[in-house]
Amino acid sequence: MQFSDFSLDKRLLQSLKHMGIETPTAVQAGALPIALAGKDLMASSKTGSGKTLAFLLPALQRVIATRALSKKDPRVLILLPTRELANQVYAQLRLLVANTQYRAASILGGENFNDQAKALAKEPHFIVATPGRIADHLAQRHLFLNGLELLILDEADRMLDLGFAPQLRAIHAAADHRRRQTLMFSATLDHNEIHALAAELLNNPEHLAIDAVHSGHKDISEQIFLADHLDHKEALLLKLLESHPHKQAIIFTATRSDTERLSQLLQSKDIKAAALSGELRQNQRNQIMDQFSRGQQQVLVTTDLASRGLDLLNVSLVINFDMPKFAEEYVHRIGRTGRAGNQGDAISLVGPKDWDNFLAVQKLLRREFDFSTLEGLEPKFKGLAPKKPSRSKPAATAKPKSKRPAKTNAPKTAPKRDKRFISGVDVGDAPMVKRKTPAA
Repeated sequence: MQFSDFSLDKRLLQSLKHMGIETPTAVQAGALPIALAGKDLMASSKTGSGKTLAFLLPALQRVIATRALSKKDPRVLILLPTRELANQVYAQLRLLVANTQYRAASILGGENFNDQAKALAKEPHFIVATPGRIADHLAQRHLFLNGLELLILDEADRMLDLGFAPQLRAIHAAADHRRRQTLMFSATLDHNEIHALAAELLNNPEHLAIDAVHSGHKDISEQIFLADHLDHKEALLLKLLESHPHKQAIIFTATRSDTERLSQLLQSKDIKAAALSGELRQNQRNQIMDQFSRGQQQVLVTTDLASRGLDLLNVSLVINFDMPKFAEEYVHRIGRTGRAGNQGDAISLVGPKDWDNFLAVQKLLRREFDFSTLEGLEPKFKGLAPKKPSRSKPAATAKPKSKRPAKTNAPKTAPKRDKRFISGVDVGDAPMVKRKTPAA
């Protein structure tokens, strides 16, 4: 099958040829007929499978082949969870619109708001954006979505993880969903929240699943190493970087402070490394990613900020220094390697604090991992025993009360006591506590 089989515009076919792309991937071949027919779509496939073109090509074909619903409103809105992923999609979109009269704009959080308002005033046909910033411009009436024809959500599960559900609903409410087509793409869609959101945003969507998450990735070799503690992890990390030949590597950590500490550790060993986290300014993040993509840095130490969408063909090694909090992120992390038919290695370091997250990954992938070791760095930690479910003790069966009251020598009326004082201690309005009488 070729792209020409889908009756795409000649300009699009020429752009694809220019990019060296001739044969569609599985997700592209599955998504294009549905999207080109104007149907709503929920699609999932592995990272590196070509999802971006699977939604960009139908979007461009629609704009080229049909009349606009509005002359002023954007025709296509593409939403993504992070600026890095949005920048990559925007770059690919610009290549495709280069031979057309259509305009595209990038509207991302962290960038100049007034400059974005001016860009929106030029009435772009395509907008690539993060949900929060688009919602802000909608609130300021810098754009309207009454004439929106196609809404695309990429990595929808990640947008929900980041708390963008209110913004997505606001965007949905601003666009006429009766005339709008909606496409939802992600590497994983197995979430109740995703299906609940899809029920709100999509109209009778078609479902497309290419290569389930648990089926594994033929181009990625996975290994698990157990670690006793932080120093053990760091020793394993240095040894693995030394023993695994790689062009470039990405190391994923749990926190921003870890990215800085590990990058400094690697630099002290004469390894060119850079730290990337969401707390850096956007221009700093852009500079770090540009240096890494150009090969000026050998290792990128990052949080889950770089776990999705980034297409870096020279990354042949991914190391999870910490296991991800959400099991689905494991799939996205290791998907930074083994791209476009290249082989890659994915290694995870699992300590006692990582154990529960590691078990969640095994459950998601429906398989159990064997553990690897390095000579001289064998772990004492062998994993934790599964937690036993807590069982509440059955309530004691109350004995039937005797019909006749028990005899007692106590006076019929007990003397009144000030409940604020027990054994000379002021307890205020605290509830009275029955105490057992000590044995004689």
